[in-house]
Amino acid sequence: MKRREFITLLGGTAAAWPIPAPAQQTRVRRIGWLVTGEPVSYRFSLAAFRDGLRSLNYIEGRNIEIIYKWAEGDLTRLPKLASDLVQERVDIILAGGTFGARAAKNASAAIPIVAAGAGDLVEAGLVNALAAPGGNLTGFSANIPEAGAKRLQMMKELVMPARRAGILFSQSLELETVKGSVSALEVALRFYETRTMKDLDAALISIHNDRPDMVVVLNDPFMFTHRKRIIEAMSAERLPAIYGFREYVDDGGLISYGPSISDTYRRAAGYVDRILKGEKPADLPVQAPVKYELIINLKTAKALSLEVPPMLLARADEVIE
Repeated sequence: MKRREFITLLGGTAAAWPIPAPAQQTRVRRIGWLVTGEPVSYRFSLAAFRDGLRSLNYIEGRNIEIIYKWAEGDLTRLPKLASDLVQERVDIILAGGTFGARAAKNASAAIPIVAAGAGDLVEAGLVNALAAPGGNLTGFSANIPEAGAKRLQMMKELVMPARRAGILFSQSLELETVKGSVSALEVALRFYETRTMKDLDAALISIHNDRPDMVVVLNDPFMFTHRKRIIEAMSAERLPAIYGFREYVDDGGLISYGPSISDTYRRAAGYVDRILKGEKPADLPVQAPVKYELIINLKTAKALSLEVPPMLLARADEVIE
C-alpha cells in the first residue's frame, strides 16, 4: 500500500470513530438560608446544616450554592429577605424558626420550604397537620412543652433556697406545664409576658424591682431572637436564669435544658436532599426533636457566686469553663 493511500485510509477510519461526548456538568442547586439572627448567633446551626449536607455529598461551590439572608435580630426584615430569595430563584428555602418559616411561606406558595428549630407549625397555621403538612412547607420542631417544668425543677436544685421564680415568656406552649408544676415544687411564680421589645424592656424592669430568686425563660421565637438582651439583663442583675437552648449559654447564660436546635438543622439537610430529589414537602411529616441537652456555664456560675451541685454537673452534656 502506498503511503498516500495509507494516510487516506487512516483519516477515513478516524472520521468513523465516535467522538466522545463532553462530560455532563452537575447542576448546582441553590438553597436559600433565611434566619432571624446573624452569623455568630447561628454558627452552631449553620455548622450542623453544612455537616448534614456534606454527609449527603452536597458541597458548597461544587453542587450546591447557599444564598444567605440574615435578619440580624430585626424580624421586620424577614419578609423582604424572603422575597429576595424568591427573586433569586432558589430551588428550596431553609427557614429558621417559626418567624422565618412564616416569612418564607408568605413569600412563595411554590418554592419548597424546610423549617428548622421551629415552634408549633400547626398552631402557627403554617401546616395542616404534623403527619401530613400539605402545601410547600414541612420541617423540624424544637418545641417540647414539658421542658419548661423540667427547667423550673433544675433551678430549684441549683438555687437554694428558692421560693420565688420569675417566668419570662412570650407565646410559649410551655406555660401551662410550668403552671401545673407549682404545687409539687413549692415555689411562688410571677409571670412576665412580652410580645414586643417595649414589653421586654418593661418586663426586665419589673424583674429588677421584684427581685425573684431565679428566672426561667420559656421557649419561643421572640425570646430566642432577643436572647442577648435577656442575658445581659440577668447578668447585670446578678440573677440566676435558665433557658431552653444551648445558644443562650454560648452567649453567656448560666444554664440551658431543652431540645438541640442544631440537631434540627442537621436533620433538615436530609429533607432538603429528599426534596431536591423529587419528593414533596406536603408528603414529609413535621418531625419532633430527638436530641436534648443540658449545658452549664461555670464561668457565669462563678460570676453569680453559685456552686453547681455535683449531681447536676454529672448530668450535663457539656460544661463551659
